[in-house]
Order: sequence, then structure tokens, then C-alpha cells
Amino acid sequence: MQRPMHVGLTGGIGSGKSTLGQMLQSCGAVLIDADAIARGVTAAGGAAIADIRAAFGPDAIDATGAMDRVRMRALAFSAPQARAQLEAIVHPWVTRLGDQQAQDARVAGNRVIVFDIPLLVESGRWVRKLDAVVVVDCSTETQIHRVMARNGLERAAVQAILDTQASRPARRAAADAVVLNDGIALDTLRSHAIELARLFGL
Repeated sequence: MQRPMHVGLTGGIGSGKSTLGQMLQSCGAVLIDADAIARGVTAAGGAAIADIRAAFGPDAIDATGAMDRVRMRALAFSAPQARAQLEAIVHPWVTRLGDQQAQDARVAGNRVIVFDIPLLVESGRWVRKLDAVVVVDCSTETQIHRVMARNGLERAAVQAILDTQASRPARRAAADAVVLNDGIALDTLRSHAIELARLFGL
């Protein structure tokens, strides 16, 4: 069985990375979304909930039984040690479940697997596992405005998130392809996705 192509997809918060990932999926790639897996394991009944409650107390869990995302986001970005502790709980689950999804895609004979990984560059461990890295890029100001509009966060809160992520030059330096998603229409972004899909053999 031929090994599928492994493509890493990354970009800063608000860059449009997830939108491009969904477009690549519509072109025939298998999309493994690290954020979606993380949301699943921290949802009510999720695999990481018991460990989060044990590490951070009952206030870390909301009334539905899911991780209190607002509270934990504020804690994670104000206390680096807490962020590292939360990542140490969640990231192994994301890796384990992502690996299982990738194995399922290989068994099914899929030709291209796209790994949507927000912290691909920051992790330092993904690049050697990938055949190509696609970075979705836009100006910092665009990122801030998109996230403020999408998440209802204050500008300072978005900037705090950006400060924990790799710089634009660092992400671009790790890229085999860069998609500039700044001031373009969705149809233009879709045309970039189609072009990438063809390059990857879809």
C-alpha cells in the first residue's frame, strides 16, 4: 500500500487556516484537525475532563461538564505554568487520536492527509513527520480584527494569544507553500486550495 502524502497546515489565530483546511478536504484530502480533537476531549464526557478537574479544580469545569473555555483561556494566557500543565494533559490525547485518524486514512487508501495544526512550528516535532508544510498568512492587524469579531475578545486578549504563537517570519520560514489570505475573497482562497490539491496529486 502506497503511503499517503502528509501535509501540515498551519497559521496564526485568525489567519483562515481552518477555512483553507476545509476547502482542501472538499478537494479530496483527509483533514485531521488538532483543534477539533482538542475540543472533543475537553467537551462534556471527554477523555481529558477528569485530569483537568484533578489538576485545576471543579471551577475548571462548567455546568455542562465541559472544560470552562473562557476561564481556562484566561488562566492559560496569564500563567505560562498553567498553560503548560493544560497542554500536558490535552496534547497527548490530540496526538493519540490524530495518529489513529491518520492510520484509518492510510488503511482506507487515501492519497493525501492534511494535518491542521495551529502550533506546528512551535512544537518543533511535526516538521520531520511531514512531506510538505502549508502556511496561511495575513497581517497581524487582520488577525486581531478577525478574532475580535469572531470570538468577541478585547484587542488586548487577542494580542496576548498572538504573543504566545510563532512569529509570521518563523512560520513562513518553515513553509513549503504560503497562502496569503489578506483582503481576498473566499472564491480566491478556494482557487488556492484547488491549486494546492492538484500539486499534492488530488
